[in-house]
Amino acid sequence: MLTATATIKVRFNETDPLGITWHGHYVTYFEDGREAFGTKYGLHYLDIFKNGFVAPIVNLNCDFKKMLRYGESVLIETSFEDSHAAKIIFKYTLYNAATSEILATGSTTQVFLDIEKQQLQLQSPAFFLNWKRSHNLL
Repeated sequence: MLTATATIKVRFNETDPLGITWHGHYVTYFEDGREAFGTKYGLHYLDIFKNGFVAPIVNLNCDFKKMLRYGESVLIETSFEDSHAAKIIFKYTLYNAATSEILATGSTTQVFLDIEKQQLQLQSPAFFLNWKRSHNLL
């Protein structure tokens, strides 16, 4: 399984008046995880774009388990879930970096759109198949 991690310190602007991280910022933490994954495995948004595609998110799930507070750090674990379909699926586990408690779990699903035609790709683009081969996923 391909997995990457990132650690982010909760900033003041991400919290409510009680110092608790606002739930909407967990989506940003998922994006931080995708960025870390892309850096580690060569699957950045710009890599996709340079190959003539964009990969919008079409599904997002988040299950909240525990609160995260201002000044704490979140460890984001991002794992690639292989699929035969033309899509990118990531699973996330967010941990309190100090206590290792699970804060949230979730997933995102992205599809491929051709940049020029804005057309949904029903088959995985060649560059993505090559990427999967290079990581022994095919």
